[in-house]
Amino acid sequence: MSSMDLEKLKMTGAGRAMAVLTSGGDAQGMNAAVRAVTRMGIYVGAKVYLINEGYQGLVDGGDNIKLAHWHSVTNIIQLGGTVIGSARCKAFTTREGRLAATFNLVKKGITNLCVCGGDGSLTGANIFRSEWSSLLEELVKKGRITDTMAKDNAYLNIVGLVGSIDNDFCGTDMTIGADSALHRIMEIIDAIMTTAQSHQRTFVLEVMGRHCGYLALVSALASGADWLFIPEAPPMEGWEDRMCARLEGSRNKGSRLNIIIIAEGAIDREGKPISSAYVKELVVKRLGYDTRVTVLGHVQRGGTPSAFDRILSSKLGVEAVVALMEATPETPACVIGLSGNQAVRLPLMECVEMTKLVQTEMNAKRFEEAIKLRGGSFENNWNIYKQLAFQKPSQTKTNFSLAILNVGAPAAGMNAAVRSAVRLGLIHGHKIYGVQDGFQGLANGEVFEMHWHNVAGWTGQGGSLLGTKRTLPKQHFEKIVETITKFNISALLVVGGFEGFEGVLQLFEARGHYDELCIPMVIIPATISNNVPGTDFSLGADTAVNSAMESCDKIKQSASGTKRRVFVVETMGGYCGYLATSTGIAVGADAAYIFEDPINIHDLKTNVEHLAEKMKKDIQRGLVLRNEKCHEHYTTDFIYKLYSAEGKDIFDCRVNVLGHLQQGGVPSPFDRNYGTKMGVKAILWITDKLNETYRQGRVFANSPDTACILGLNRKVVRFIPVTELKEMADFEHRMPKVQWWANLRPLLKMLAKYQTSFCEYVPGEIEHVTRRSISIDAGF
Repeated sequence: MSSMDLEKLKMTGAGRAMAVLTSGGDAQGMNAAVRAVTRMGIYVGAKVYLINEGYQGLVDGGDNIKLAHWHSVTNIIQLGGTVIGSARCKAFTTREGRLAATFNLVKKGITNLCVCGGDGSLTGANIFRSEWSSLLEELVKKGRITDTMAKDNAYLNIVGLVGSIDNDFCGTDMTIGADSALHRIMEIIDAIMTTAQSHQRTFVLEVMGRHCGYLALVSALASGADWLFIPEAPPMEGWEDRMCARLEGSRNKGSRLNIIIIAEGAIDREGKPISSAYVKELVVKRLGYDTRVTVLGHVQRGGTPSAFDRILSSKLGVEAVVALMEATPETPACVIGLSGNQAVRLPLMECVEMTKLVQTEMNAKRFEEAIKLRGGSFENNWNIYKQLAFQKPSQTKTNFSLAILNVGAPAAGMNAAVRSAVRLGLIHGHKIYGVQDGFQGLANGEVFEMHWHNVAGWTGQGGSLLGTKRTLPKQHFEKIVETITKFNISALLVVGGFEGFEGVLQLFEARGHYDELCIPMVIIPATISNNVPGTDFSLGADTAVNSAMESCDKIKQSASGTKRRVFVVETMGGYCGYLATSTGIAVGADAAYIFEDPINIHDLKTNVEHLAEKMKKDIQRGLVLRNEKCHEHYTTDFIYKLYSAEGKDIFDCRVNVLGHLQQGGVPSPFDRNYGTKMGVKAILWITDKLNETYRQGRVFANSPDTACILGLNRKVVRFIPVTELKEMADFEHRMPKVQWWANLRPLLKMLAKYQTSFCEYVPGEIEHVTRRSISIDAGF
């Protein structure tokens, strides 16, 4: 869809009123959504009301419906739960309750409603909208409102945002709160694994998901759990024997612990519940292992939202306001969902029908169909988990040997990709070599054979266990060719950043001189800078944004109770501003200076004055992010001195350089899951290419499509030849010439109250929800 001029949209908001409420179970990220809806509503000139306590507040009216100001939502983006409260409301399910709600909205002239909740809350909103005309008539008949009031408020526009930690709503790739819930689960699993290892224990972990196994499935995939129970895939008869045999087999091969993950709604083929207590008794009785149960419960709903949820909620909240302003009486009620990295509008009832169909299929015991209806991503996760969870002897051994290496700076998620690649390669019967220290190690012959158990427990490890270096192959062609010949290497899998891309490009270009380099090569992009051409996301970027965000949260908190203070924080990323921009949105920064969005002294002066104005009123803290290479002369120190001098009597200033803190830490659930899936896709591609190019007893791959980057573009995973990407890369600044995330910049500025021009805003397209549309794997 073409970009639209939001300045025109500002006119449409004038004189209109809208309200936002959160309903049903709370989910981390709801506050970020409330903040974005409120601020975007005010930005387009509408009156915005906050409805406390969900539908109950709508029915009760009075002080529960409050006019919001810009500062009503200051400093809430980092808070879990919902600051405006949520409640299950029986009254709203009755006609009487909806009549009271209509009266309360008409009194304030509110005809636009944004509801953040699960499918029940959104279905309720749709019923409310369809009854609106008859409810108005009833109020006029009873003399509670005048004909004029009814005419002025003739139509109710509804837009939904899906807040649910279960990620159980069909049509959207992710719901608000699901990623944060995974963060809580993985933190606990990581902690439990250390104690389980010490005592050689088995742990049965029960996670939320009464009807949907998403949290259990992704956490099992991300932790390499030994066994998994989810409602959509009840185990076959005799599962008790198979499970105990698998646990025993893993112990016999040297493992000191077992992890079993069970969704609270787990059932057997007859629909009878499988409880965590039953699984524990079974393990103790049959195997005699020291076994403990941990029920995670409401811990999963709590805590601060992850960076993904904060950015997701901000994007969806802004789009919700645009959709409300554009709505007409003929427009069907819509939900704002995520498709790849874009906000999209989904017809509400299509989503609800498809979501209900999953339960219908489960009730009818058509479990395979239920898994398909959960979406391509869910189905793919399930298939990959089954492949990688335990060792299956390969049916046939091939003559192929694959070498796996890490190149560039370490990035969280590298080890997850290596683990899945090693295991799937072995399943296919290939010989797998690990290479230490990147291309340098390949030149020096630092190559060793890898086996199934070499990579046990790698998913949750940060950094690069293979070792990584930035060295490019150009200086070492002779020695690299020697190693390839010595170990008879038939394909290369490179997990790395811009150097990985550049290195494979150099190897491809040297094929004319060395036949030995005519082998399939693929790069899985992995770098915290997210600066690899051909992909929207690189492994490690999500973990780095979370690390930077957590640090900024603490930095902001450190100033509470002190006088007014502005922090200047420097982020990594080389010349690429992805890290600074994403962190800026996630922490509600006042500005984020990046290389791609050039700044001059006039911009800096405007920013300082803008912050000074904010600080004179009711803002206590300011946060300014600067990408490490955003400007040659406007250094972090320069910006600090400028802000210090100009804000002298209004605020004081402090500097923080986050540095390598952004590279460390355990991988986020997103990076573990994404890395695992990318490793699998890379091996499947390599296996196909090896079979295609094997002739007369050797592999000979010399076409451009045999040296590729594995990229994720919106929702499509593609293998793009490095030669094609050469034109799209800025080698001097080590990044793509065009960045997809540039459209997040106006969002960042608007939410920080800049008089920014929104003319480049691209509104979400309407996407219909069909079996085909949900079958596409979003990649995470």
